[in-house]
Amino acid sequence: MLRPVPDADGAPFWEYAAQGELRVQACGDCGELRFPPRPCCPHCQSFASEWRPVSGRGRVWSYVVAHPPLLPDYAAQAPYNVVVVELDEAPRIRLVGNLVTGAGQPLGSLPPERLRIGTRVRGVFHDGLPQWVPERS
Repeated sequence: MLRPVPDADGAPFWEYAAQGELRVQACGDCGELRFPPRPCCPHCQSFASEWRPVSGRGRVWSYVVAHPPLLPDYAAQAPYNVVVVELDEAPRIRLVGNLVTGAGQPLGSLPPERLRIGTRVRGVFHDGLPQWVPERS
């Protein structure tokens, strides 16, 4: 499976994820949350930043279901979903991942027919990677 290749700005995101924490970059001056991470705040142009924890709760904003042909390591898991999740704390922040039935479950563990835009989700972690699971109502 492909692993993230962090750059200097995004490395803390992956370090926190490896600890099971979902954090996003925030401006150290105006406090605006931002993602993807970058050196300068797009709102006030400050270079000050910090990493703030977020709940990991959100909703499916968009999704796609991948079918073969794919990279060989992924083909056996197809069809699987790739979701874009809009975070509750910061609706302008959208994170990409997979919606699965539980932490560590295979990419295709959630049947494609269960995917819906607007589905409430929460973040979980497996092997240092964030995943999403449906929230129980």
